[in-house]
Amino acid sequence: LDIVGVGNGTGSAHYMFSFFQALDKNLIVVILGISINSVNATMVHTFRKHYILRSNPRYILFAHLVLNDMIQLTISISLFILSFALGSIPVFICLFLILPAIISTMNTPLNLAVMATECFMSICFPLRYNYICTVKRTYITIGLIWAVSSLSVLPDVFILVATEQHFLLSRVLCERDTMFRSSLSKEKRNASHILFFVLVWLTLFCAYFKVLFAAKAANTDATKARNTILLHAFQVLLCMTTYVHPFLLQLFRFLFPEQMISIYFAMFVITQIFPRFLSTVIYGLRDKTFRKYLSRYCICDTVQSKKI
Repeated sequence: LDIVGVGNGTGSAHYMFSFFQALDKNLIVVILGISINSVNATMVHTFRKHYILRSNPRYILFAHLVLNDMIQLTISISLFILSFALGSIPVFICLFLILPAIISTMNTPLNLAVMATECFMSICFPLRYNYICTVKRTYITIGLIWAVSSLSVLPDVFILVATEQHFLLSRVLCERDTMFRSSLSKEKRNASHILFFVLVWLTLFCAYFKVLFAAKAANTDATKARNTILLHAFQVLLCMTTYVHPFLLQLFRFLFPEQMISIYFAMFVITQIFPRFLSTVIYGLRDKTFRKYLSRYCICDTVQSKKI
């Protein structure tokens, strides 16, 4: 926070105003995070309690998406609070926090691409679907998602350790650009983002049009499948806001230097919290089968609570 003139009454008033302004924003972020993660935790628990969900690749991928969102949201909110409370933290602690945040963020578009592919397989290859999309292959695919995302960021760690050992002993505002400062890391990051999203968008477009053409050829209605793929595309579009976040912050810092606290808060809610909320609504509450088991679990839980 920008604390000016603390020695006089005006400075103290400004400090108190800034303090309570920051406190309000942190409380809002924490409340939103706890609310979304509570709903997500209920969905993951519902998935674990019912074999029919655990044996379906579609719901396995959905549960992974929700669990990944919980990890990403928890770490992002922790970093948000630390940035307000402490400003800078030791580099090695930042590295411990930011690596899973980056990896889980990269996981999301890849998971959405796999979900779109699964939807395409169920419509275009219904007879071979059970053979191609098995539970074992689904978990292998999830492992590959984590491996690919990890490999995209681990070179940055190697570059940091090899070229800036002294930096590891300092303190830093915990953001990706301030952690991995090498020009090589930034160029690699931009290239990996472009590659990831080109592949994801190609997958989504191909899956959508394949489903569209297959439905017309078979003279059947595949509206739900097409809408699902479009929702995947919309979610990927929201994910992309994370990667323009640093550029937008720089722009707003230049245009509105006195409003950076409010801008930083608004950008965080839009790019980090809002997409996690939509994942819950779009993929959990929208699905009839999952909604049925979720409502059954909630009703049973309520009845048991009343008995106790």
